[in-house]
Amino acid sequence: MMTRRAIINIFSSYNNILMTATDLTGAETITTCSGGQVVKSSKDSGGQFAATRAAEKMADDLKDKDFTQLIIKYRAPGGNLSNNTGPGAQAAIRALTRAGMTITRIEDVTPIAHDGTKKKGGRRGRRV
Repeated sequence: MMTRRAIINIFSSYNNILMTATDLTGAETITTCSGGQVVKSSKDSGGQFAATRAAEKMADDLKDKDFTQLIIKYRAPGGNLSNNTGPGAQAAIRALTRAGMTITRIEDVTPIAHDGTKKKGGRRGRRV
């Protein structure tokens, strides 16, 4: 049996988690899932529980289409305000491994600002 590879793009912010599975070229989308699709309350859509449920749903869809090996590219909002990913990225990766998928590579593709935008607070900084 031949194993097929897919690329999973995970965008994890504090408000939501968006997951898209594409083929190796990145041109054709295989399946998508978000945190808002799997939880009832919108305030929970960026959490670890929503990320786990979304990853399990995505793993089921990929298994139906005979994909077993994954390359994961995760990213955060980026910019100069926050450099850390939301709480759902690690939970989603863990859930994909638990679902029986083989992860070959994990990349962080968060856009990094090259001193492009101004920090908030004004010229004199934050006055207390």
